[in-house]
Amino acid sequence: MRRFLCSMFVLLLAAATLPAQDQSEKVRALEQKVRDLELRLDRLATASDAATRAEVEELRRQIDVLTKEIENLKTAVPETAPSGPRGAFGLGPAASKIYGVNRGVSVGGYGELLYQNFDDRRDDGAASGRTDEFDLVRAVLYFGYKFDDRFLFNSEIEYEHGTTGAGSEAKGEVSVEFAYLDFLARKEIGVRAGLLLLPVGFVNELHEPPVYLGARRPETENRILPTTWRELGAGVFGEIGPVSYRAYVVNGLDAAGFNAGSPIRGGRQKGSRARAEDFGVTGRVDFTGVPGFLVGLSGYSGDSAQGRLAAGEDFDARVSIWDAHAEWRFRGLQLRGLAAFGRIGDAAEVNVLRNATGTASVGERFEGGYLEGGFDVLSFRGGTASLVPFVRYERLDTQKEVPAGFARDRANDVRVWTVGANYRPIPQIVLKVDYQDFENEARTGVDQWNIGLGWLF
Repeated sequence: MRRFLCSMFVLLLAAATLPAQDQSEKVRALEQKVRDLELRLDRLATASDAATRAEVEELRRQIDVLTKEIENLKTAVPETAPSGPRGAFGLGPAASKIYGVNRGVSVGGYGELLYQNFDDRRDDGAASGRTDEFDLVRAVLYFGYKFDDRFLFNSEIEYEHGTTGAGSEAKGEVSVEFAYLDFLARKEIGVRAGLLLLPVGFVNELHEPPVYLGARRPETENRILPTTWRELGAGVFGEIGPVSYRAYVVNGLDAAGFNAGSPIRGGRQKGSRARAEDFGVTGRVDFTGVPGFLVGLSGYSGDSAQGRLAAGEDFDARVSIWDAHAEWRFRGLQLRGLAAFGRIGDAAEVNVLRNATGTASVGERFEGGYLEGGFDVLSFRGGTASLVPFVRYERLDTQKEVPAGFARDRANDVRVWTVGANYRPIPQIVLKVDYQDFENEARTGVDQWNIGLGWLF
């Protein structure tokens, strides 16, 4: 099996030798224009007079603009969708397809298959007990309707793990990932209400497989920022010059679902008869004034007791979580970094509510982050195919601090190296192969190979 996986990885890298498909004459024309401008820039770079220096600065500005346009064209999806890896208002390109139509119905979607091959042994030499798995992780449909220039509806319906059958087939589920109404007053401000994706991290809003690197979503954005996190609420969003923002009031988390390994993930209410004794606020601000560069902050804060009592006493269980994130895309280079920090107030009372003992405590503090870099080795060839070898390093601890009387589980202090490659023959389809080295302080980590196939439309 390992030989098979290594062969798949070699075949993926060998795809770089295949002729790039002729997907976009415009991309090739723009790339040629960039090369011509760079030649002119080289000839003028050593000049010292003021007029020539001004021409050099103008040439650099034109190159930056054209480079950004090429990146947008390479990541664009259907012709009616906004171009670029983020689509509109932070959503993924397919999720924001409705914003590109004039009137009426819009249909889009995405999906992914995932094969996971686990090591037979843990880091401490004991048997891993893990079974290799092949899964239709998600099959998603976006349905939207644009009433007029100001009002629209957008939704995501997700089918997970292939079936929701009874008995031994009860593995999957059907969920509404988001369903909201927008009032687009103007570019600077809009109003949104419904089941909303919280605007935290990178992947919670941008979770379409061709958009992010790796066959599996980063551990930090599964266990610290609990992708996919959505709640019922309302708020505002918009873009003011180079700054974009989103701010919502939503129903709070439910502390009864918190746990040690993924602190707040089980507390998501997902719009299903959500307890609404407590509410939270969430927001995000990003700066995108430099072509290809994004930097920002996002966060959430709210009580989560939801009217429950711990040993007959009221408590708040306030959750506060925030992250700082940055991304830079320049020609074929892709760099991304994220750091997330969280707190759960009244953690001892939450443990009483959950009947937690020993090392099963929720974390009073939890944190995680990752650095990721990749390079498109096909970026100099023209066309829209891409091959991006990448590496990602993560560090997270879901029990950075626990209440007095409880102990930390060292298995929750985790480090992950992920090395692999994404190959996109066209922008809407991706084949992913990677290897993940899991380590933790308890030495129970289990390494694995992953092969993923994803699409969007």
